[in-house]
Amino acid sequence: MHRFFKILFALAIACSLSTSAVFAEEKDLTVFAAASMKNALDDVDAAYTAKTGIKIIASYAASSALAKQIEQGAPADIFLSADTDWMDYAAAKRSINESTRANLLGNSIVLIAPKDSKFDKITVGPGFDLAGLAGDGKIATGDVGAVPVGKYAKAALKKLGAWRAAAPKFAMAESVRAALALVARSEAALGIVYATDAKVEPGVKVVGTFPADSHPPIVYPVAATSSAKSGAADYLAFLRSSQAKAIFERYGFTFLVRPSS
Repeated sequence: MHRFFKILFALAIACSLSTSAVFAEEKDLTVFAAASMKNALDDVDAAYTAKTGIKIIASYAASSALAKQIEQGAPADIFLSADTDWMDYAAAKRSINESTRANLLGNSIVLIAPKDSKFDKITVGPGFDLAGLAGDGKIATGDVGAVPVGKYAKAALKKLGAWRAAAPKFAMAESVRAALALVARSEAALGIVYATDAKVEPGVKVVGTFPADSHPPIVYPVAATSSAKSGAADYLAFLRSSQAKAIFERYGFTFLVRPSS
């Protein structure tokens, strides 16, 4: 009989530990987000944690890398992409819950130079000589074949007639933040990044802005992953809130959804 009670006690402890583990798991969410969102999303996440007590574990990288990591089973609850192409990719791979998808934010791309550069104001328009401006220096942006900012940059330069001459001068980075760092360290004479990235890096200055009609609209979609915890729905709702909107707009993003209260 004594042995029987010992077994029951052990089972009760195991059950309690299991319940605690599930509860602990529900007290955090993992968010995979485009590198350009880091500063703004860190503030949004801090506000969400203060409101709910739910800890947000954020992983930032190029949208292309994140989409493939989620496809391969990385334990993410939310995916925030810097373009619709990689969200479409995730949808095609059934990595996201399509019903939760929304176009959350907009952005723009700008031409930047190191803070102490001789460049001041450059008119970015049809026929502008980006290659000549760079001279012997490099032009930094994300990988034009995969990273959203690089794809937007290439599309704009092709439309403006500047891509062919400038292409050999490009230093293609793994993410927009890596490209930003190259310019800030003066390892590249010029760079093409999002306006929101230039805003948070004191080592660079904006010397030109790309016309909005020179590239596809810059849209940041968000969705819960197909394996998301139940708490993901509440987090997605917070991203659409007036509180989140104020934070995103402070960093220069355009809010694309009607904010909730």
